[in-house]
Amino acid sequence: MKAQPPISSAHRLPVTHFKRTDDPSWHWLENRDEQEVVEFLEAATAQCERWLAPLYPLIERLYQGHLARRELAVSGLKTPLEHYTYWSETAAEADYPHWWRHPNGDDNHRQSVLDLNSRATQQPYFELGDMAISPDEQWLAWTEDSQGDEYFDLYLRRLPTGEPRKLLSAIGPELTWAEDDRTLLYTHYDATQRPASIWCLRLDTEESQLVFEEDDPEFWVGMGKTRSRRWLILETASKDTSECHLIPAQSPDALPRCVRPRESGVEYGLDHRPGYFYILHNREAPHFRLDMAHEDHPDQWQSLLPHRQTHTLEDVDAFEWGLVIAERDHEHAQVHLRVIEFDSSHGAHEDYRLPLPQAPCSLMLGDTPDFDARKLRLREESFTLPPRWIEHELNGGKRRVLKTMPIHGDLLPEQLICQRLWATAPDGERIPVSVVARKELLGKKPLPTLLYGYGAYGEVLDPWFSVSRLELLSRGMAFAVAHVRGGGDRGEPWYLAGKLEHKENSFRDFLAARNALVDAELADGERIAAYGASAGGLLVGASLNLDPLAFCAAVLDVPFVDVLRTMENPDLPLTTAEYSEWGNPNEPDARRRIRAYSPLDNLTAQPYPAVFLQGSWHDSRVPYWEPAKLYARLTELGTARGPVLLHTDMESGHGGASGRFKAWRDNARQDAFILWALGLNVRQEEEQA
Repeated sequence: MKAQPPISSAHRLPVTHFKRTDDPSWHWLENRDEQEVVEFLEAATAQCERWLAPLYPLIERLYQGHLARRELAVSGLKTPLEHYTYWSETAAEADYPHWWRHPNGDDNHRQSVLDLNSRATQQPYFELGDMAISPDEQWLAWTEDSQGDEYFDLYLRRLPTGEPRKLLSAIGPELTWAEDDRTLLYTHYDATQRPASIWCLRLDTEESQLVFEEDDPEFWVGMGKTRSRRWLILETASKDTSECHLIPAQSPDALPRCVRPRESGVEYGLDHRPGYFYILHNREAPHFRLDMAHEDHPDQWQSLLPHRQTHTLEDVDAFEWGLVIAERDHEHAQVHLRVIEFDSSHGAHEDYRLPLPQAPCSLMLGDTPDFDARKLRLREESFTLPPRWIEHELNGGKRRVLKTMPIHGDLLPEQLICQRLWATAPDGERIPVSVVARKELLGKKPLPTLLYGYGAYGEVLDPWFSVSRLELLSRGMAFAVAHVRGGGDRGEPWYLAGKLEHKENSFRDFLAARNALVDAELADGERIAAYGASAGGLLVGASLNLDPLAFCAAVLDVPFVDVLRTMENPDLPLTTAEYSEWGNPNEPDARRRIRAYSPLDNLTAQPYPAVFLQGSWHDSRVPYWEPAKLYARLTELGTARGPVLLHTDMESGHGGASGRFKAWRDNARQDAFILWALGLNVRQEEEQA
């Protein structure tokens, strides 16, 4: 590791200058309206930039190298609807796409639908929440966030030449059109920014009317429409319980009809074919099963696909001819798409899986809005396969590549190799670990390695390709993913084994993954860095407390590290909805469990690694003060083996920068820290400068 300037007393000023002796926990940082809070964050960011200054040439080379590896001018796949075909184009110099359309069969007469780049002009932050075309394709509605706090404004435009009109402010992002061409559904937040109600807006009067309201603070609402376009679905759900209501899409004034009243611990969702609903649920089936019900009696479920111990059913998409089902193989931690074609008597005429390009990989159903379509769009990718879109014909099984992300430069996908190994956790469970590196390096000697993890909410870390990762791999490092419990990588039981009273499994799994990489002589035990974002920041933070010597450095991006205090404050966004994920600290046992692993509550004078923390001022999910407190507390301890740095973006939210160029530059800064920490090619970079 090349030495950087030490953190001098002058560089410690943000902590020493702003310390309050009556508040050793730094809770005063939660007072957003205090000017001193802003001054502290700006001082810490300035300190971070001073430390990074010697790495600026490397940051610039990483950024420019990233740009050189990808196509900057991007055109999306064209998607035909009933009257027009839609697609997006992003100019080489643009941050955001421009959406276009042309009449079906007439690509010479294009019309502008929505120019996001012009919408984002003069705004430091811009995010599109949702965009929705009315069924007659005469109206465009969309939501946008101009601050990063996830409060969205609603705009409406008559196509093709109408001017945008702002109709509503501070609503949720989701939009759904009814099939009457004049009714638009959207969500409203409550005081804690919980999506608590669904409203409909009438275009003729521009007045809104309440459709559905959820009073339980642990439940969030959402809505959608079946691919058959027959039904609007209103859903209310907590982390482990859900309930659906139906409204005929042609009659949005009708009262919502409950499919089946909620039962604690039972989740269900549905899609529709004429005459029948298809219900995916976990009632007496922890890995989910698929039932069907006549549309006149949606509460009377009949078994279609039974529960299996070896697979979790994740999703169902209905078409005129049958179903596409996403199912996950527990043993191999691999998702599959299963196609069931029905005959006239509703029997399974065909039942088969679509082929995988390689394993492990990601495979998902792409944008296929046509209910009658017999050509499916699929999206495939892996750690060594850039995203590509496939057209799969059901008649005969012919496959055609529609588009592949092009990659340029000195390291191409075919020069990479991915390996799957299995770590053994302290309780004996086998933990999948994926690792990718250059073919000529992996397995030849232990490599400097970046280990990534998340492990919450049942989120799956299926393999994904990254252009920016090529900049790291080209310099001789490996990238690894720990598929820990709490995620959904091995199905629903994998998620359940890493939440609530089982949460510590996630942290033990992450450390077991690290050790397995070393034992397999794939990773250099002295040069392993950890990375986690949001709930992944909790994973990394808790792992550092358990074994601070396991990693030479850690990057924690918008990290959820003040778990106990956050869960004790029901006025914060997300808190009440998270009780079924982490536990309710009003219950003594749950409070004791959370207290035992919450990173900020378990800091001691240990030899922590170098730490790079990132926060966002407008983040409504993980407030800026969580990484700021961790930075202050670690700095005060003074026992870290390297620098403790904090960079706060004062113009963004939970997802970081909204424009792609700023996001890529931010990523280069973080990657430069990682390369420095791993001692990788720094001398070579300086010789090239």
